[in-house]
Amino acid sequence: MSRMKPKKTDKEQPAVSPEADPAGSPAEAAAPDAAAAAAADAAAAAGPATAAQDGGPDPRESEIMTLTAERDELRERLLRALAEAENTRKRAERDRRDAEAFGGARLARDLLPVHDNLARALAMVEDQHRAAFGAFIEGIELTQRELLSAFAKHRIEAIRPAIGDRFDPNLHQAMFEAPVQGAEPGTIIQVIAEGFTIAGRLLRAAQVGVAAKAPAEPAGTAGRSEPDGAAEGR
Repeated sequence: MSRMKPKKTDKEQPAVSPEADPAGSPAEAAAPDAAAAAAADAAAAAGPATAAQDGGPDPRESEIMTLTAERDELRERLLRALAEAENTRKRAERDRRDAEAFGGARLARDLLPVHDNLARALAMVEDQHRAAFGAFIEGIELTQRELLSAFAKHRIEAIRPAIGDRFDPNLHQAMFEAPVQGAEPGTIIQVIAEGFTIAGRLLRAAQVGVAAKAPAEPAGTAGRSEPDGAAEGR
């Protein structure tokens, strides 16, 4: 009697090796995810360039332009501020020099009449006055020298025009004009008071008299002589 072979049931399936597993290993399962992530990153990086090529605005380029404009504006403001500071420094330095040089101009101008009076007093002194009042006159001369020395310390210098010098409106003040025989018109014929400058700036102009042009004789009278008979009949 022969042996009967056992029948295979549906539950009994052939063993499948791990190599034939469709799901594969965990590393192989993660590979498609990594590839998808890399493709997404590449697409995101190429997105702005693609948008720029398509004519759309590039956010990064717009931000760069904004920052560049702000930088240029700040640089311009900085340069203007530096220029204004330099101008302020120069003005302050100029004001300081002017105050140092011309700060005593008002006091010096008030002292000029004192100098004029001393000069007039000494101009009136004659030899007999010196013999009688020698010490007094010497005191006046000493006072005048001290005043001129103080003027020199503050850069106050005298303007002393001479007779015959050409009139200079920048340094001289014409007190009168008169025709003088032998004097060229526009020249100084008399010095009334000396002028003064302080640090090169005019403090007071010298007061002078100026020669004027002689008036022209009426036409037809020059060189006319009366007949002898007419002169005798008068």
